[in-house]
Amino acid sequence: MMKLRLISKKALSRLLPLFVFIAIFFAPLAAAASPAEAAQPRQINPATKFGIVPQNGFLFPYIFFTDTVRTLAQNDNNRPAWVHTVEELERFDRIIQDQTSLLLNNYILSYYGHPYSRNMGILGRYSIEELSRQLSVTAAQYEAISEGRGVIRAFHLIFGTVHPDASIGILRHSTLMSYINYALENDMLVFIDHQIGRYDPIESLRRMFPYLHYPNVHLALDPEWRTLRPNIEIGHLTADEINRAQQAMEDYLIENDLPGERMLMFHQFHYRMVRELRDVRADFRRVRLIHNIAGIGSPQMKRNTYNWGAAFTNIPVKGFKLWYDFGFAGHTDTPLMSPQDVFGLSPRPYIIMYQ
Repeated sequence: MMKLRLISKKALSRLLPLFVFIAIFFAPLAAAASPAEAAQPRQINPATKFGIVPQNGFLFPYIFFTDTVRTLAQNDNNRPAWVHTVEELERFDRIIQDQTSLLLNNYILSYYGHPYSRNMGILGRYSIEELSRQLSVTAAQYEAISEGRGVIRAFHLIFGTVHPDASIGILRHSTLMSYINYALENDMLVFIDHQIGRYDPIESLRRMFPYLHYPNVHLALDPEWRTLRPNIEIGHLTADEINRAQQAMEDYLIENDLPGERMLMFHQFHYRMVRELRDVRADFRRVRLIHNIAGIGSPQMKRNTYNWGAAFTNIPVKGFKLWYDFGFAGHTDTPLMSPQDVFGLSPRPYIIMYQ
């Protein structure tokens, strides 16, 4: 059994280089598992394979125990050489990259819509260049009150649009690529969103997987339109379907050796849109699930909807949608909440979307 003797000050000074080594190669892995303080990812700490912490434990506080340090030192002494090979260092870098979230030090600000529709959001009302300029202006307003965190701009495009008969129209590849390429050149992200319609949600998500080969691309599903009667009834996804979607996405990233964490977003403005919401998982290693809460109306109505969604702490990373007034009754926030209002929500959303 591990003894709980603390290290003396003299011994601690001798072992300082070892602490530095541990901080470099283990701490980022543990810290990067989730950007949200409330997240509790169910995964084994890499240090467990060295037998220095319990299988269900964490590196800290065990690193402060004498027996832990001795075990680490013994492992290092048994190595044929202290200097890591190039392959080992590249592997360490890749592990850190795959486990580090964009949301650790950043918020994301996105404009939503369809490039060919003025009625489906701001993205269809302006050119790519003008959208980028307006995003920069809005991002600066958020960054001014972000307490040192960055704000990454993003395009959020409807990739699969539901038709009245619940069939789906797919966005033209060349059009989508014009946004992806512009975003790559201007340090922006792209979310592509599927409305599902009459089709299987996992297969609908798979339709977008090839675009994950672009490092700035992330995916989204819209439960509202997963129905045989769009505009007549509100559609839905189940917790099992959302979990299987995450697993399929993670499997694709691993099978195709695609680096980094990717985000999968689902929208919700009504409780019917996701069944068994408390059973939704958010502990996948390579997929960061975003619960985007999309209430419409007055600031108080929107706060009420957000507070309802925020209570589902099993999905700790929240997004928040705002609706510009383009003259469509029932699809307008009156008045539009300010950046200060948005950052006053609890928990503060990581992704802010404007439609």
